[in-house]
Amino acid sequence: MIQLWRVLLIAGLLLAWELAAGRLFNEFWSSKPSLIAARLWTMLWSGELARHTGATVSEAGLGLLCGGLLGVLIGVVLARRPRVSQVIDPVVMGLYGLPRVALAPLFVLWFGIGLLSKVMMALSMVLFIFLLNTLEGIRTIDADQIDLLRTMRAGRWYTLRRLILPAIVPWIIASVRIGIGLSLVGAVVGELIGANRGLGWYVEKSGGQLDTTGAFAGLAVLLVLAVVANQLVVLIEQPLTKWRAK
Repeated sequence: MIQLWRVLLIAGLLLAWELAAGRLFNEFWSSKPSLIAARLWTMLWSGELARHTGATVSEAGLGLLCGGLLGVLIGVVLARRPRVSQVIDPVVMGLYGLPRVALAPLFVLWFGIGLLSKVMMALSMVLFIFLLNTLEGIRTIDADQIDLLRTMRAGRWYTLRRLILPAIVPWIIASVRIGIGLSLVGAVVGELIGANRGLGWYVEKSGGQLDTTGAFAGLAVLLVLAVVANQLVVLIEQPLTKWRAK
């Protein structure tokens, strides 16, 4: 029933947009769904859609994966070294508060205009989300549980596998859901600075040519990617929750 209401809501919004364009406002500034759908169809058959979407998905996906693994690893290490964590906390928070978008030109300078600069841009956007959530998740673990395992002479790997990792699963899943959008932002920003393909590059090119239909087509694909990725996380969350309960 919820899915039906979602479909009806989206259909209603698209219909209102279609009817309003050209009547309430000039469609030059906003295009309209029928024109955007026609453009996407043309891009699909020409192979342009796959080329640009594949580039952006690769950049954002690799950035999210690498940033997630690195962030969780650093978070676990810092959680096991409280004094080190306290010492570097101002540095971590300072880097977290730094607008990574402003680093995009430097990333292009350091890593070139290829795949690596976009991956690093996406990684920088999600790294601290995973790191801070992992730290907070471990800090919420009941100290009595850790002491109990220590009295039973449980090894570090056993404690990590049976207590710490299951405890931080919800925090990691939340980080992934937040990171999906941020990794896409990082990839697109990197494409805006320097690229020859990708959805961000296509949106910029279309905007520069006053092609609002093309710009909205690129944005529509980015929107669909974010929705699909979040739904995949929802599907993955259930088996992970079952594993955590074992």
